[in-house]
Amino acid sequence: MNRRIRTALGVALTATLVTTAAPAPAAAHDRRPSVIALPDGFQPEGVAAAGRYAWFGSRATGEIYRADLITGAGRQVSPATGTPSLGLKVDPRGRLFVAGGTAGDARVVDTRTGAVLASYRFAEAPTFVNDVALTRDAAWFTDSNRPVLYRLPLGRGGKLPPVDGFTTLALTGDFQQTGTGINLNGIAPTPDGRALIVVQSNTGTLFRVDPATGVTTAVDVPGSTFVNGDGLLLLGRTLYVVQNRLNQVAVVELNRSGTAGVARGVITDPGFDVPTTVAAALGRLYLPNARFTTPPTPTTPYTVVAVDAR
Repeated sequence: MNRRIRTALGVALTATLVTTAAPAPAAAHDRRPSVIALPDGFQPEGVAAAGRYAWFGSRATGEIYRADLITGAGRQVSPATGTPSLGLKVDPRGRLFVAGGTAGDARVVDTRTGAVLASYRFAEAPTFVNDVALTRDAAWFTDSNRPVLYRLPLGRGGKLPPVDGFTTLALTGDFQQTGTGINLNGIAPTPDGRALIVVQSNTGTLFRVDPATGVTTAVDVPGSTFVNGDGLLLLGRTLYVVQNRLNQVAVVELNRSGTAGVARGVITDPGFDVPTTVAAALGRLYLPNARFTTPPTPTTPYTVVAVDAR
């Protein structure tokens, strides 16, 4: 995992294509809704998807809600915990890895039963465990208040570690913690799977992280910054960077090692209302609207918007 690859994309960006993703007319046999309603007052932030289903976490209560992406119907699969459920990822074993925000923790939930399979306390306040990425042998979590990553090693057959079986990786190199706001946010693997990519929300910079040493290097994306960068999604060599308060998703083509990339445009949609993160399913991208600029009430409506991948 700690091999360094020295290749980088040398293609200069000459223009940024801005594309607006208006919902395309559905074919007669396509029943997939372009907008899915979440429960009123839910306050979503994270999303994970597999097959025809997506799971959403409430930053207010910690509830996990599952929606059918074909019918739009949904139900609660895990009750409120009283602590946030932020970044989410689901693995092939039907386990949902959940970042716990200000609780400084993470938990693993059975997507079928809603049972909590394991929980881990990473840090005490001040902490904000924000997002999670799954690799072949670990789950990695960011902390927006600290220059560290938390690693949950996955054993043979995906075996979860004991409650104290995580490690904390201090970040060095190019990344510098800045101020008291949101720093580290989204996280994803590099295309070659040998390192990690993180986004620093308040500076708009992408960093490559060596998972063995914690050494970070800024990703060279000429002419681009990613201020308000939130959730990250890697599909092949395409990295989608959700820029929440800008109501857009930046599209970046990375080289294999994740050291450099070329901006390929942004995706926007009239239905975006501060989307926080993104998951891919059924040939589409699904983004929950966190509506950070709307005062939350028990009756505030929340939605998920589906757009075509670019």
